[in-house]
Amino acid sequence: MERKRSGEVIGLSAWVPRFAGVRTLVAGDLMVDHYVRGDIHRVSPEAPVPVLSKGMEERVLGGAANVAHNLARLGAKVECVGVVGRDEAGESARADLVRMGVGIAGIVIDASRPTTLKTRVVASRQQLLRIDREETSPIAGTIESRVASRVASRSTKADVVLISDYGKGVLTDRVLRAAIDAGARAKVPVFVGPKGSDFAKYRGATVLVANQLEAQAASGEDTREAGGLRRAAERIIARTGCRAVVITRGADGAFLFEPPSRITMVPAEAAEVFDVTGAGDTFLSALALAVAAGAKLDAAARIANVAAGLVVAKVGAATVRAQELTCALEAHGPGGGKVVDLDALCARLSEARRAGQRVVFTNGCFDLLHAGHIHLLRQARRLGDLLVLGINDDASVRRLKGGGRPLLPAVERAQVLAALDCVDYVVIFSEGTPRKLIERVRPDVLAKGATYAPEEILGHEIVEQYGGKVEVIPLLEGSTTASEILARATRAMSRRRRPGTPE
Repeated sequence: MERKRSGEVIGLSAWVPRFAGVRTLVAGDLMVDHYVRGDIHRVSPEAPVPVLSKGMEERVLGGAANVAHNLARLGAKVECVGVVGRDEAGESARADLVRMGVGIAGIVIDASRPTTLKTRVVASRQQLLRIDREETSPIAGTIESRVASRVASRSTKADVVLISDYGKGVLTDRVLRAAIDAGARAKVPVFVGPKGSDFAKYRGATVLVANQLEAQAASGEDTREAGGLRRAAERIIARTGCRAVVITRGADGAFLFEPPSRITMVPAEAAEVFDVTGAGDTFLSALALAVAAGAKLDAAARIANVAAGLVVAKVGAATVRAQELTCALEAHGPGGGKVVDLDALCARLSEARRAGQRVVFTNGCFDLLHAGHIHLLRQARRLGDLLVLGINDDASVRRLKGGGRPLLPAVERAQVLAALDCVDYVVIFSEGTPRKLIERVRPDVLAKGATYAPEEILGHEIVEQYGGKVEVIPLLEGSTTASEILARATRAMSRRRRPGTPE
Protein backbone atom coordinates (compact mmCIF):
# COMPACT_ATOMS: atom_id res chain seq x y z
CA MET A 1 0.00 0.00 0.00
CA GLU A 2 1.01 3.60 -0.52
CA ARG A 3 -0.28 6.88 0.89
CA LYS A 4 -1.27 9.88 -1.19
CA ARG A 5 -0.17 13.33 -0.13
CA SER A 6 -3.78 14.04 0.80
CA GLY A 7 -3.71 11.14 3.25
CA GLU A 8 -5.81 8.70 1.23
CA VAL A 9 -4.41 5.17 1.25
CA ILE A 10 -4.28 3.52 -2.17
CA GLY A 11 -2.82 0.39 -3.73
CA LEU A 12 0.16 0.35 -6.08
CA SER A 13 -1.98 -0.23 -9.17
CA ALA A 14 -3.91 2.99 -8.50
CA TRP A 15 -0.82 5.05 -9.34
CA VAL A 16 -0.66 3.83 -12.94
CA PRO A 17 -3.67 5.85 -14.26
CA ARG A 18 -1.95 8.93 -12.81
CA PHE A 19 0.93 8.47 -15.25
CA ALA A 20 -1.31 9.81 -18.02
CA GLY A 21 -0.19 13.25 -19.15
CA VAL A 22 2.87 13.51 -16.88
CA ARG A 23 5.28 15.79 -18.74
CA THR A 24 8.59 13.99 -19.17
CA LEU A 25 11.86 14.98 -20.79
CA VAL A 26 14.34 12.31 -21.89
CA ALA A 27 17.93 13.34 -22.61
CA GLY A 28 20.60 10.92 -23.74
CA ASP A 29 21.95 8.57 -26.36
CA LEU A 30 19.32 7.80 -28.99
CA MET A 31 19.90 4.40 -30.55
CA VAL A 32 18.31 1.90 -32.93
CA ASP A 33 18.31 -1.86 -32.30
CA HIS A 34 18.27 -3.90 -35.51
CA TYR A 35 17.27 -7.57 -35.23
CA VAL A 36 17.89 -10.22 -37.87
CA ARG A 37 16.10 -13.44 -36.88
CA GLY A 38 16.09 -16.86 -38.42
CA ASP A 39 16.76 -20.57 -37.97
CA ILE A 40 19.90 -22.66 -38.13
CA HIS A 41 19.78 -26.13 -39.69
CA ARG A 42 23.36 -26.65 -40.88
CA VAL A 43 27.01 -25.61 -40.64
CA SER A 44 28.71 -23.79 -43.50
CA PRO A 45 30.98 -25.95 -45.70
CA GLU A 46 33.27 -22.92 -46.10
CA ALA A 47 34.10 -22.51 -42.41
CA PRO A 48 32.96 -23.98 -39.05
CA VAL A 49 30.16 -21.43 -38.64
CA PRO A 50 26.36 -21.87 -38.54
CA VAL A 51 24.27 -20.85 -41.55
CA LEU A 52 21.26 -18.69 -40.66
CA SER A 53 18.16 -19.04 -42.82
CA LYS A 54 16.99 -15.43 -42.54
CA GLY A 55 13.42 -14.85 -41.44
CA MET A 56 12.04 -11.71 -39.82
CA GLU A 57 14.01 -8.47 -39.74
CA GLU A 58 13.01 -5.44 -37.65
CA ARG A 59 14.26 -2.19 -36.18
CA VAL A 60 13.19 -0.96 -32.76
CA LEU A 61 14.15 2.01 -30.62
CA GLY A 62 17.05 1.60 -28.20
CA GLY A 63 18.91 3.57 -25.55
CA ALA A 64 17.29 6.87 -24.59
CA ALA A 65 14.80 6.39 -27.44
CA ASN A 66 13.61 3.19 -25.75
CA VAL A 67 13.17 5.12 -22.49
CA ALA A 68 10.96 7.58 -24.40
CA HIS A 69 9.05 4.65 -25.92
CA ASN A 70 8.47 3.17 -22.45
CA LEU A 71 7.21 6.49 -21.10
CA ALA A 72 4.83 6.98 -24.02
CA ARG A 73 3.41 3.46 -23.66
CA LEU A 74 2.77 4.16 -19.98
CA GLY A 75 0.74 7.24 -20.89
CA ALA A 76 3.20 10.07 -20.30
CA LYS A 77 3.65 13.15 -22.47
CA VAL A 78 7.23 12.83 -23.73
CA GLU A 79 9.89 15.02 -25.31
CA CYS A 80 13.33 13.87 -26.43
CA VAL A 81 16.69 15.63 -26.56
CA GLY A 82 19.61 13.88 -28.22
CA VAL A 83 21.57 13.49 -31.43
CA VAL A 84 21.04 11.35 -34.52
CA GLY A 85 22.92 11.19 -37.79
CA ARG A 86 21.66 12.25 -41.18
CA ASP A 87 21.05 8.66 -42.16
CA GLU A 88 18.34 6.02 -42.57
CA ALA A 89 18.57 4.86 -38.94
CA GLY A 90 18.18 8.42 -37.68
CA GLU A 91 15.20 9.06 -39.94
CA SER A 92 13.48 5.85 -38.85
CA ALA A 93 14.11 6.63 -35.17
CA ARG A 94 12.57 10.09 -35.45
CA ALA A 95 9.62 8.74 -37.45
CA ASP A 96 8.99 6.00 -34.85
CA LEU A 97 9.08 8.53 -32.02
CA VAL A 98 6.60 10.78 -33.82
CA ARG A 99 4.24 7.84 -34.35
CA MET A 100 4.32 7.25 -30.59
CA GLY A 101 3.45 10.87 -29.90
CA VAL A 102 6.94 11.78 -28.64
CA GLY A 103 8.12 15.34 -29.25
CA ILE A 104 11.33 15.41 -31.32
CA ALA A 105 11.98 19.16 -31.64
CA GLY A 106 14.85 18.76 -29.16
CA ILE A 107 16.69 16.22 -31.34
CA VAL A 108 19.76 17.60 -33.12
CA ILE A 109 20.89 16.13 -36.46
CA ASP A 110 24.67 15.77 -36.79
CA ALA A 111 25.75 14.86 -40.33
CA SER A 112 29.29 14.09 -39.13
CA ARG A 113 28.37 11.04 -37.02
CA PRO A 114 26.13 8.02 -37.61
CA THR A 115 23.08 7.17 -35.58
CA THR A 116 24.07 4.40 -33.18
CA LEU A 117 22.85 1.15 -34.75
CA LYS A 118 23.21 -2.22 -33.04
CA THR A 119 22.51 -5.22 -35.27
CA ARG A 120 21.82 -8.49 -33.50
CA VAL A 121 21.67 -11.82 -35.30
CA VAL A 122 19.33 -14.14 -33.41
CA ALA A 123 18.36 -17.80 -33.87
CA SER A 124 15.74 -19.41 -31.60
CA ARG A 125 16.13 -16.60 -29.04
CA GLN A 126 19.91 -17.20 -28.93
CA GLN A 127 21.96 -14.16 -29.91
CA LEU A 128 24.75 -15.27 -32.23
CA LEU A 129 26.42 -11.98 -33.13
CA ARG A 130 26.14 -8.24 -32.53
CA ILE A 131 27.44 -5.63 -34.96
CA ASP A 132 27.74 -2.02 -33.71
CA ARG A 133 27.85 1.02 -35.97
CA GLU A 134 28.52 4.05 -33.79
CA GLU A 135 30.65 7.06 -32.94
CA THR A 136 31.35 7.43 -29.22
CA SER A 137 33.54 10.53 -29.16
CA PRO A 138 31.97 13.42 -27.19
CA ILE A 139 29.88 15.88 -29.16
CA ALA A 140 31.44 19.35 -29.32
CA GLY A 141 31.15 22.81 -30.80
CA THR A 142 27.84 23.91 -32.27
CA ILE A 143 26.22 20.50 -31.80
CA GLU A 144 27.04 20.44 -28.09
CA SER A 145 25.81 24.02 -27.66
CA ARG A 146 22.50 23.25 -29.36
CA VAL A 147 21.94 20.09 -27.27
CA ALA A 148 22.79 21.89 -24.00
CA SER A 149 20.49 24.80 -24.86
CA ARG A 150 17.57 22.55 -25.77
CA VAL A 151 17.86 20.33 -22.71
CA ALA A 152 18.10 23.35 -20.37
CA SER A 153 15.03 25.11 -21.78
CA ARG A 154 12.91 21.94 -21.82
CA SER A 155 13.91 20.72 -18.35
CA THR A 156 12.14 23.65 -16.71
CA LYS A 157 8.84 22.76 -18.42
CA ALA A 158 8.80 19.08 -17.45
CA ASP A 159 7.37 17.31 -14.41
CA VAL A 160 10.35 14.94 -14.40
CA VAL A 161 13.64 14.66 -16.33
CA LEU A 162 15.22 11.32 -17.25
CA ILE A 163 18.88 11.13 -18.26
CA SER A 164 19.71 7.94 -20.15
CA ASP A 165 23.48 7.58 -20.52
CA TYR A 166 24.78 4.83 -22.79
CA GLY A 167 28.26 6.32 -23.17
CA LYS A 168 27.86 7.30 -26.83
CA GLY A 169 29.17 10.85 -26.41
CA VAL A 170 25.98 12.94 -26.19
CA LEU A 171 25.93 13.48 -22.43
CA THR A 172 29.03 15.64 -22.04
CA ASP A 173 29.69 17.46 -18.77
CA ARG A 174 28.21 20.59 -20.31
CA VAL A 175 25.00 18.83 -21.37
CA LEU A 176 24.65 17.05 -18.01
CA ARG A 177 25.09 20.31 -16.11
CA ALA A 178 22.52 22.02 -18.34
CA ALA A 179 19.93 19.31 -17.62
CA ILE A 180 20.58 18.79 -13.91
CA ASP A 181 21.06 22.44 -12.96
CA ALA A 182 17.96 23.56 -14.89
CA GLY A 183 15.94 20.82 -13.18
CA ALA A 184 17.23 21.85 -9.77
CA ARG A 185 16.35 25.51 -10.34
CA ALA A 186 12.83 24.56 -11.43
CA LYS A 187 12.49 21.98 -8.62
CA VAL A 188 12.00 19.23 -11.21
CA PRO A 189 13.28 15.79 -10.13
CA VAL A 190 16.07 14.37 -12.29
CA PHE A 191 16.47 10.58 -12.61
CA VAL A 192 19.68 9.17 -14.07
CA GLY A 193 20.49 5.84 -15.70
CA PRO A 194 24.29 6.17 -15.44
CA LYS A 195 27.20 4.76 -17.44
CA GLY A 196 30.84 4.23 -16.55
CA SER A 197 32.50 4.39 -13.15
CA ASP A 198 32.61 8.18 -12.63
CA PHE A 199 29.25 9.02 -11.12
CA ALA A 200 30.51 12.41 -9.88
CA LYS A 201 29.50 13.87 -13.25
CA TYR A 202 25.86 13.36 -12.22
CA ARG A 203 26.21 15.50 -9.07
CA GLY A 204 22.98 17.23 -8.14
CA ALA A 205 20.67 14.64 -9.69
CA THR A 206 17.71 13.47 -7.61
CA VAL A 207 17.92 9.68 -8.02
CA LEU A 208 20.54 7.43 -9.60
CA VAL A 209 19.42 4.03 -10.90
CA ALA A 210 22.40 1.73 -11.46
CA ASN A 211 22.66 -2.00 -11.92
CA GLN A 212 24.76 -4.08 -9.56
CA LEU A 213 27.91 -4.08 -11.70
CA GLU A 214 27.71 -0.34 -12.37
CA ALA A 215 27.30 0.41 -8.65
CA GLN A 216 30.26 -1.82 -7.84
CA ALA A 217 32.49 -0.14 -10.44
CA ALA A 218 31.49 3.36 -9.28
CA SER A 219 31.95 2.67 -5.55
CA GLY A 220 34.64 0.02 -5.33
CA GLU A 221 32.39 -1.98 -3.00
CA ASP A 222 31.32 -5.60 -3.39
CA THR A 223 27.61 -5.34 -4.15
CA ARG A 224 26.87 -9.04 -3.88
CA GLU A 225 25.80 -8.77 -0.23
CA ALA A 226 23.61 -6.35 1.77
CA GLY A 227 26.44 -4.59 3.62
CA GLY A 228 28.27 -3.93 0.38
CA LEU A 229 25.11 -2.61 -1.25
CA ARG A 230 24.66 -0.07 1.51
CA ARG A 231 28.30 1.00 1.45
CA ALA A 232 28.15 1.36 -2.34
CA ALA A 233 25.01 3.51 -2.11
CA GLU A 234 26.54 5.70 0.62
CA ARG A 235 29.67 6.29 -1.45
CA ILE A 236 27.66 7.13 -4.54
CA ILE A 237 25.54 9.62 -2.58
CA ALA A 238 28.66 11.18 -1.06
CA ARG A 239 30.12 11.73 -4.54
CA THR A 240 26.95 12.93 -6.26
CA GLY A 241 24.83 14.57 -3.58
CA CYS A 242 21.77 12.76 -4.96
CA ARG A 243 18.81 12.11 -2.67
CA ALA A 244 18.59 8.36 -3.26
CA VAL A 245 20.24 5.44 -5.03
CA VAL A 246 18.49 2.42 -6.52
CA ILE A 247 20.63 -0.61 -7.34
CA THR A 248 18.88 -3.11 -9.59
CA ARG A 249 19.93 -6.71 -9.00
CA GLY A 250 18.27 -8.75 -11.73
CA ALA A 251 16.87 -11.97 -10.28
CA ASP A 252 17.47 -10.62 -6.76
CA GLY A 253 15.17 -7.62 -7.13
CA ALA A 254 16.30 -4.09 -6.26
CA PHE A 255 17.96 -2.24 -3.38
CA LEU A 256 16.86 1.30 -2.49
CA PHE A 257 18.83 3.56 -0.15
CA GLU A 258 17.54 6.94 1.05
CA PRO A 259 19.93 8.75 3.40
CA PRO A 260 20.63 8.80 6.18
CA SER A 261 19.59 5.20 6.81
CA ARG A 262 16.39 4.14 5.05
CA ILE A 263 16.77 0.87 3.14
CA THR A 264 14.11 -0.87 1.05
CA MET A 265 14.74 -4.35 -0.37
CA VAL A 266 12.39 -4.86 -3.31
CA PRO A 267 11.91 -8.58 -3.99
CA ALA A 268 12.31 -9.99 -7.47
CA GLU A 269 9.24 -10.58 -9.59
CA ALA A 270 8.96 -14.22 -10.61
CA ALA A 271 9.08 -14.23 -14.39
CA GLU A 272 10.11 -16.51 -17.21
CA VAL A 273 13.09 -14.64 -18.63
CA PHE A 274 13.19 -14.44 -22.42
CA ASP A 275 15.39 -11.36 -22.90
CA VAL A 276 16.77 -8.80 -20.43
CA THR A 277 17.33 -6.19 -23.17
CA GLY A 278 15.70 -2.90 -22.17
CA ALA A 279 14.65 -3.96 -18.67
CA GLY A 280 16.72 -1.16 -17.15
CA ASP A 281 15.02 1.40 -19.42
CA THR A 282 11.62 0.17 -18.28
CA PHE A 283 12.61 0.26 -14.61
CA LEU A 284 13.92 3.84 -14.92
CA SER A 285 10.81 4.99 -16.79
CA ALA A 286 8.26 3.47 -14.41
CA LEU A 287 10.19 4.65 -11.34
CA ALA A 288 10.37 8.25 -12.53
CA LEU A 289 6.74 8.33 -13.64
CA ALA A 290 5.47 6.91 -10.34
CA VAL A 291 7.39 9.53 -8.35
CA ALA A 292 6.21 12.31 -10.68
CA ALA A 293 2.64 11.04 -10.17
CA GLY A 294 3.03 11.43 -6.39
CA ALA A 295 4.12 8.00 -5.15
CA LYS A 296 6.83 7.68 -2.52
CA LEU A 297 10.12 6.29 -3.76
CA ASP A 298 9.79 2.87 -2.13
CA ALA A 299 6.35 2.33 -3.71
CA ALA A 300 7.69 3.63 -7.04
CA ALA A 301 10.55 1.10 -6.87
CA ARG A 302 8.06 -1.73 -6.38
CA ILE A 303 6.02 -0.55 -9.35
CA ALA A 304 9.17 -0.26 -11.48
CA ASN A 305 10.29 -3.74 -10.47
CA VAL A 306 7.00 -5.25 -11.62
CA ALA A 307 7.26 -3.35 -14.92
CA ALA A 308 10.79 -4.64 -15.52
CA GLY A 309 9.62 -8.17 -14.70
CA LEU A 310 7.06 -7.90 -17.49
CA VAL A 311 9.67 -6.77 -20.01
CA VAL A 312 12.09 -9.66 -19.44
CA ALA A 313 9.28 -12.03 -20.44
CA LYS A 314 9.34 -10.47 -23.93
CA VAL A 315 11.86 -10.58 -26.74
CA GLY A 316 14.05 -7.59 -27.65
CA ALA A 317 13.93 -4.02 -26.34
CA ALA A 318 10.31 -4.35 -25.28
CA THR A 319 7.97 -2.00 -23.41
CA VAL A 320 4.98 -2.22 -21.06
CA ARG A 321 1.53 -0.70 -21.57
CA ALA A 322 -0.21 1.06 -18.69
CA GLN A 323 -3.09 -1.45 -18.70
CA GLU A 324 -0.65 -4.37 -18.65
CA LEU A 325 1.20 -2.89 -15.67
CA THR A 326 -2.06 -2.30 -13.83
CA CYS A 327 -3.04 -5.93 -14.38
CA ALA A 328 0.34 -7.14 -13.16
CA LEU A 329 0.16 -5.02 -10.01
CA GLU A 330 -3.33 -6.31 -9.35
CA ALA A 331 -2.05 -9.84 -10.05
CA HIS A 332 -0.39 -10.12 -6.66
CA GLY A 333 -3.73 -11.67 -5.71
CA PRO A 334 -5.47 -14.66 -7.34
CA GLY A 335 -4.42 -15.49 -10.88
CA GLY A 336 -1.09 -13.67 -10.64
CA GLY A 337 1.09 -13.98 -13.74
CA LYS A 338 -1.66 -15.11 -16.12
CA VAL A 339 -2.84 -11.67 -17.25
CA VAL A 340 -0.45 -10.61 -20.02
CA ASP A 341 -0.30 -8.26 -22.97
CA LEU A 342 -0.27 -9.54 -26.54
CA ASP A 343 3.50 -9.33 -27.09
CA ALA A 344 4.28 -11.29 -23.92
CA LEU A 345 1.55 -13.79 -24.74
CA CYS A 346 2.93 -14.47 -28.23
CA ALA A 347 6.44 -14.99 -26.84
CA ARG A 348 5.17 -17.52 -24.30
CA LEU A 349 3.01 -19.32 -26.85
CA SER A 350 6.00 -19.58 -29.19
CA GLU A 351 7.90 -21.42 -26.46
CA ALA A 352 4.86 -23.60 -25.69
CA ARG A 353 4.59 -24.64 -29.33
CA ARG A 354 8.26 -25.58 -29.42
CA ALA A 355 7.45 -27.93 -26.57
CA GLY A 356 4.62 -29.43 -28.64
CA GLN A 357 1.72 -27.84 -26.75
CA ARG A 358 -1.64 -27.23 -28.42
CA VAL A 359 -3.22 -23.76 -27.98
CA VAL A 360 -6.98 -23.21 -27.59
CA PHE A 361 -8.54 -19.73 -27.83
CA THR A 362 -11.92 -18.36 -26.89
CA ASN A 363 -13.19 -14.87 -26.16
CA GLY A 364 -16.01 -12.83 -24.67
CA CYS A 365 -16.97 -9.99 -22.34
CA PHE A 366 -17.41 -12.14 -19.20
CA ASP A 367 -18.96 -9.21 -17.36
CA LEU A 368 -21.00 -11.47 -15.09
CA LEU A 369 -19.28 -14.82 -14.61
CA HIS A 370 -21.81 -17.67 -14.31
CA ALA A 371 -22.00 -21.47 -14.49
CA GLY A 372 -22.38 -21.45 -18.27
CA HIS A 373 -19.09 -19.58 -18.61
CA ILE A 374 -17.30 -22.05 -16.34
CA HIS A 375 -18.66 -24.95 -18.39
CA LEU A 376 -17.48 -23.31 -21.63
CA LEU A 377 -13.98 -22.64 -20.31
CA ARG A 378 -13.52 -26.11 -18.84
CA GLN A 379 -14.67 -27.81 -22.03
CA ALA A 380 -12.48 -25.52 -24.15
CA ARG A 381 -9.42 -26.32 -22.01
CA ARG A 382 -9.92 -30.04 -22.69
CA LEU A 383 -9.39 -29.42 -26.40
CA GLY A 384 -5.69 -28.64 -25.95
CA ASP A 385 -2.83 -27.97 -23.56
CA LEU A 386 -3.23 -24.20 -23.03
CA LEU A 387 -6.37 -22.07 -22.92
CA VAL A 388 -5.98 -18.42 -23.94
CA LEU A 389 -8.93 -16.20 -23.09
CA GLY A 390 -9.44 -12.86 -24.87
CA ILE A 391 -11.72 -10.39 -23.07
CA ASN A 392 -13.15 -7.13 -24.35
CA ASP A 393 -11.91 -3.93 -22.75
CA ASP A 394 -14.39 -1.57 -21.09
CA ALA A 395 -14.99 0.64 -24.14
CA SER A 396 -15.75 -2.30 -26.43
CA VAL A 397 -18.10 -3.82 -23.82
CA ARG A 398 -20.02 -0.53 -23.73
CA ARG A 399 -20.28 -0.60 -27.52
CA LEU A 400 -21.61 -4.16 -27.44
CA LYS A 401 -23.79 -4.09 -24.30
CA GLY A 402 -24.83 -0.46 -24.01
CA GLY A 403 -24.70 2.10 -21.20
CA GLY A 404 -24.11 0.91 -17.66
CA ARG A 405 -21.84 -1.89 -18.82
CA PRO A 406 -19.47 -3.36 -17.96
CA LEU A 407 -20.39 -3.95 -14.33
CA LEU A 408 -16.76 -4.81 -13.59
CA PRO A 409 -13.74 -3.08 -15.19
CA ALA A 410 -11.50 -5.13 -17.48
CA VAL A 411 -8.70 -5.47 -14.93
CA GLU A 412 -11.04 -7.03 -12.37
CA ARG A 413 -12.68 -9.30 -14.94
CA ALA A 414 -9.24 -10.46 -16.05
CA GLN A 415 -8.17 -11.26 -12.50
CA VAL A 416 -11.35 -13.21 -11.74
CA LEU A 417 -10.93 -15.29 -14.89
CA ALA A 418 -7.21 -15.80 -14.33
CA ALA A 419 -8.00 -17.33 -10.93
CA LEU A 420 -9.66 -20.30 -12.70
CA ASP A 421 -7.46 -23.38 -13.02
CA CYS A 422 -8.73 -24.07 -16.55
CA VAL A 423 -7.50 -20.68 -17.83
CA ASP A 424 -3.80 -20.35 -18.67
CA TYR A 425 -3.60 -16.78 -20.05
CA VAL A 426 -5.93 -13.78 -20.21
CA VAL A 427 -5.37 -10.95 -22.69
CA ILE A 428 -7.49 -7.78 -22.94
CA PHE A 429 -8.32 -6.44 -26.43
CA SER A 430 -9.87 -3.14 -27.49
CA GLU A 431 -11.10 -3.86 -31.03
CA GLY A 432 -14.77 -4.56 -31.69
CA THR A 433 -13.94 -8.13 -32.76
CA PRO A 434 -11.12 -10.55 -31.81
CA ARG A 435 -9.91 -10.94 -35.42
CA LYS A 436 -6.56 -9.16 -34.91
CA LEU A 437 -6.01 -11.08 -31.70
CA ILE A 438 -6.69 -14.40 -33.44
CA GLU A 439 -4.29 -13.47 -36.25
CA ARG A 440 -1.49 -12.90 -33.71
CA VAL A 441 -2.28 -15.83 -31.39
CA ARG A 442 -2.85 -18.33 -34.26
CA PRO A 443 -4.65 -20.85 -32.05
CA ASP A 444 -4.71 -24.52 -32.95
CA VAL A 445 -8.34 -24.54 -31.82
CA LEU A 446 -10.89 -21.70 -31.84
CA ALA A 447 -13.71 -22.58 -29.43
CA LYS A 448 -17.10 -20.91 -28.85
CA GLY A 449 -20.42 -21.83 -27.28
CA ALA A 450 -23.22 -23.40 -29.30
CA THR A 451 -25.13 -20.13 -29.59
CA TYR A 452 -23.05 -19.84 -32.79
CA ALA A 453 -22.79 -22.11 -35.82
CA PRO A 454 -19.17 -22.79 -36.87
CA GLU A 455 -19.44 -20.49 -39.90
CA GLU A 456 -20.80 -17.66 -37.67
CA ILE A 457 -17.83 -17.67 -35.29
CA LEU A 458 -15.71 -14.56 -35.82
CA GLY A 459 -12.25 -15.51 -37.05
CA HIS A 460 -13.19 -19.03 -38.16
CA GLU A 461 -11.87 -18.40 -41.67
CA ILE A 462 -8.50 -17.22 -40.30
CA VAL A 463 -8.02 -20.38 -38.24
CA GLU A 464 -9.23 -22.74 -40.96
CA GLN A 465 -6.95 -21.12 -43.54
CA TYR A 466 -3.77 -22.21 -41.72
CA GLY A 467 -5.16 -25.63 -40.79
CA GLY A 468 -6.57 -24.97 -37.32
CA LYS A 469 -9.88 -26.28 -36.03
CA VAL A 470 -13.10 -24.55 -35.00
CA GLU A 471 -14.99 -26.26 -32.18
CA VAL A 472 -18.54 -25.53 -30.99
CA ILE A 473 -19.13 -26.39 -27.33
CA PRO A 474 -22.65 -27.44 -26.27
CA LEU A 475 -24.28 -25.06 -23.79
CA LEU A 476 -24.83 -26.06 -20.18
CA GLU A 477 -28.51 -26.95 -19.83
CA GLY A 478 -30.42 -24.90 -17.28
CA SER A 479 -27.63 -22.34 -16.87
CA THR A 480 -28.76 -18.80 -16.02
CA THR A 481 -27.50 -16.22 -18.50
CA ALA A 482 -25.96 -12.88 -17.59
CA SER A 483 -29.03 -11.06 -18.96
CA GLU A 484 -31.31 -13.14 -16.72
CA ILE A 485 -29.13 -12.46 -13.68
CA LEU A 486 -29.26 -8.72 -14.36
CA ALA A 487 -33.03 -8.82 -14.88
CA ARG A 488 -33.54 -10.64 -11.56
CA ALA A 489 -31.27 -8.18 -9.76
CA THR A 490 -33.17 -5.25 -11.25
CA ARG A 491 -36.53 -6.68 -10.19
CA ALA A 492 -35.21 -7.39 -6.69
CA MET A 493 -33.92 -3.84 -6.30
CA SER A 494 -37.22 -2.45 -7.58
CA ARG A 495 -39.19 -4.43 -4.98
CA ARG A 496 -36.91 -3.26 -2.19
CA ARG A 497 -37.53 0.36 -3.17
CA ARG A 498 -41.33 -0.08 -2.71
CA PRO A 499 -42.21 -0.27 1.00
CA GLY A 500 -44.46 -3.18 1.92
CA THR A 501 -43.64 -5.20 -1.19
CA PRO A 502 -42.89 -8.84 -0.27
CA GLU A 503 -39.37 -10.09 -1.05
